Amino acid sequence: MIVVTGGTGLLGSHLLYFLTKNNGESNIRASFRSQKRIDQVRMLFLILGGESAIVDFDRIEWRQADLCNPYDVGTLLENCSQVYHCAALVSFFSSDFSRLLKQNKEVTALLVNTCLNIPNIRLCYVSSTAAVGFSKSDLTTENSKWELTKGTSAYSISKHLAEKEVWRGIEEGLDAVIINPCVILGAGNWNDSSLSILKTASKGISFYTPGSNAIVDARDVAQFMILLMNSQIKKERFLCIGENISFLELFKKLTKYMGTKSPRYKVTYNLALFVALLNEWFQLFSNNKKGLSRDTVKSSFKTITYSKEKLKSAFNHTFFSLDETIDYSIKNKIS
Repeated sequence: MIVVTGGTGLLGSHLLYFLTKNNGESNIRASFRSQKRIDQVRMLFLILGGESAIVDFDRIEWRQADLCNPYDVGTLLENCSQVYHCAALVSFFSSDFSRLLKQNKEVTALLVNTCLNIPNIRLCYVSSTAAVGFSKSDLTTENSKWELTKGTSAYSISKHLAEKEVWRGIEEGLDAVIINPCVILGAGNWNDSSLSILKTASKGISFYTPGSNAIVDARDVAQFMILLMNSQIKKERFLCIGENISFLELFKKLTKYMGTKSPRYKVTYNLALFVALLNEWFQLFSNNKKGLSRDTVKSSFKTITYSKEKLKSAFNHTFFSLDETIDYSIKNKIS
């Protein structure tokens, strides 16, 4: 039995497609919270594999599970040999700090503890580049030291602590591997986490910040996860990076593809921070926070360049180009 947590998310849904496609008669179980999201996964299968892929989709055993509940997690992992832990909360609002700790650190700790009680189980944990330190003057690698500073986001702290729970499990004998993807794009709902940038670009973007980050295709992350789990590699983490790019160049590519207004005006840090403070105040009592936050402002003014050499040297797999990823993501909006 192969189990995927967060099976209806952007990465989890892509992972399920490739798992059902490549694992023959293996039983596959996935956790979910909303029936509507399962329907969106079915649409993704149609996009990637056509009508014939629905046979594979129908093989998935869906389990509605509260990942904070020990009983639900124990039942979810029953008779399991592999676990892909994709479920996570992504928020860059500091007011969500307690929720981030619960959904990322505490859920991961519970999952690790449950795995430790199951013989011969193997775990792939989806961490983040946010859990890796960054180098100001050189390539950021898996060995770059993470440091807690005044500018560290609540999300980064929660993913760092969640990853530490996996390392703790490894020390206690858990067979596990960790993958650290950057910003993920792919076919999906544009209201979801990283895909919200597509929704923004579809309306036009006038302003930009001077920072940079990296983009990776959901199809690449999913396939690398399977390669890692089917290898002899353990007790390792891998950055999963498609292409490093400045925010200006990324916004230009997206808006050009969509035929919308391209960015022209560079925003100062103080102005962006002021707008973020106002937005945080307005979003204080919202359960679905949107727009700028102080953490996203700080991140958008950082210039980070990641290395993908460790993952490339481990497997003979070619990444999708950024243009291919953008084309795939924009043409395959799911709602």
